[in-house]
Amino acid sequence: MSNTKEIRIGLIGTGLMGRTHSNGYNRIQNFFPELEYKPVLKAVCSRNEEKVRQFAEQWGYESIETDWRALIARDDIDAVDICTPNDTHAEIAIAAAAAGKMILCEKPLARSLAEAKTMLDAVEESGVKNTVWYNYRRVPAVTLAKQIIDSGKLGQIFHYRANFLQDWTINPDVPQGGAATWRLDVDAAGSGVTGDLLAHCIDTAMWLNGGIKDVSAVTETFIKERIHQETGAVQKVGIDDACIFHCHFENGSLGLFESTRYARGHKALYTLEINGEHASIRWDLHDMNRLEYFDHSDDSVVRGWRSILVTDADQPYMKRWWIPGTIIGYEHSFVHQVADFFESLQTGEKCHPTFRDAFETQKVCEAVIDSANSRSWKDTGVDWVEA
Repeated sequence: MSNTKEIRIGLIGTGLMGRTHSNGYNRIQNFFPELEYKPVLKAVCSRNEEKVRQFAEQWGYESIETDWRALIARDDIDAVDICTPNDTHAEIAIAAAAAGKMILCEKPLARSLAEAKTMLDAVEESGVKNTVWYNYRRVPAVTLAKQIIDSGKLGQIFHYRANFLQDWTINPDVPQGGAATWRLDVDAAGSGVTGDLLAHCIDTAMWLNGGIKDVSAVTETFIKERIHQETGAVQKVGIDDACIFHCHFENGSLGLFESTRYARGHKALYTLEINGEHASIRWDLHDMNRLEYFDHSDDSVVRGWRSILVTDADQPYMKRWWIPGTIIGYEHSFVHQVADFFESLQTGEKCHPTFRDAFETQKVCEAVIDSANSRSWKDTGVDWVEA
């Protein structure tokens, strides 16, 4: 460890994602000790000084800032981690790129495609290392699904289905805006479930199954007005509460996606299923260590869905953790992304998803909203070239 090189982290934002990312930084030296680079939690930034001091003490940050511009201006920061609401992603990322800082940005990349393009241009012009936190790629069972698909075991893909269901906004008294409910404020979020939940589904889908060519969507906002947390005024709700879309992938398969925050009884039900010529796979976030697999080549008397508990050392990431048969959790996907990012520093490879990859996901999100508004099919313009 004496030859380990330090990467000094400046984290902006102290909410849920700030916690998950900080946990990732704190864990990789224990479970990925061979990495040539290690994170140093140099500074954390939030507008609330009392809150940010408590956060720094809890997670081990050496110093605090209450203005993100001051954090980016510091010479002792190598990488900026953006964990703020969507409306600040672009300004922070563009400033960080101009300062030559590596950037790790929460999803979605931006509120709109135009905003995302300014971010992409900034990082590509500066050449800074970048990644976007679409963490579900690094759930071991989902990574195993990727390996199975790439091996050709499924054959030609016919169908891809995904849904992401929640129920936390059904109450009309839930406000929009403010620190806790900014996701319901269109000015802060850009969109509702499309940018928040379906963006995850879309990123995973294109990683597993290639680019999405065109979409036809329907959205609904069930509660038309809510009190704004910051102003106290009753305002029109501008985000989508629910969205359903179907699509064509570049490989000829059909896709069907659904997301809502009005599915009573579901807190975070994310499922995906892929049907191929020879085999099918499916996965459920509520049983995230398990991948289900159906192989039509099995003898008919034993043919059926099999359940693969992804805990063995020869399965993705699992050699880092415990003994076979014991499971890991949601937070480990962020540990894996931190580890992959730091490994990419020593290999010189890109850490996917990059801003470029996330920009392609943004294209689909924008096409979905445009399709719903116009009630027509929309081409996405996606150019999916990720290795």
